[in-house]
Amino acid sequence: MIIFPAIDLKGGKCVRLTQGKKDEETVFSDDPVDMAKSWEDQGAQYLHVVDLDGAFDGLPKNLSIVEQIVNNINIPIEFGGGLRTTESVKSVLGLGVERVIIGTKAIDSPSWVEELCSLFPGRVAVGIDAKNGKVAVHGWTSLSEKTAIDFAREMEKFSPCAIIFTDISKDGMLQGPNIESLKELLSSIKTPVIASGGISSLKDIEYICQLPVEGMIVGKALYTGHIKFSEAKQLCDSICLNK
Repeated sequence: MIIFPAIDLKGGKCVRLTQGKKDEETVFSDDPVDMAKSWEDQGAQYLHVVDLDGAFDGLPKNLSIVEQIVNNINIPIEFGGGLRTTESVKSVLGLGVERVIIGTKAIDSPSWVEELCSLFPGRVAVGIDAKNGKVAVHGWTSLSEKTAIDFAREMEKFSPCAIIFTDISKDGMLQGPNIESLKELLSSIKTPVIASGGISSLKDIEYICQLPVEGMIVGKALYTGHIKFSEAKQLCDSICLNK
């Protein structure tokens, strides 16, 4: 069970959005590289990095920062945000990123995801961001007609290394994750799932640790102090040892 601290990049800074809304931004650090080192120093095993500018504009905008992060820490990172071409995926993986996250383009072009999973086995995850059961795309600015469950089943055929599931309505709200949606997804596919969105207390950590997920992404709660990473990791490790 991995707890992924989230680093969301926007304008070269480490920020958090509320429910993915572009105009509801809180800056938590002007130095994302220093923030990445801090999470590593606190015991993080893996980082979740998103280029919000890339997600909104359709191509990565903060790759120089991503490269600096990779070069200054010893733990792997997963990266998403604006990856819409094979060349952009190759570029990101070439920087030393462990795995990429494909979101919007996966809806628009499932065959491309199949191609990527074949070209880069074990290094392509699919991000499924849902609201009211439907998949959100283009930086969470619009909803597709596909349900999250149907889309996950479709993507599973291509053998991605993981499905990263985020409930947008919960993201950044510090009100707890959508456990029912997460359970429904877990019962529908066999691909490893990483939970995201709304995780805001040690109680949330405890509950998710008891589910068959690969890990969980925690963002705003770590930056606001609602959750201390060391306590979350200790709790998670303890639960996993006693399973």
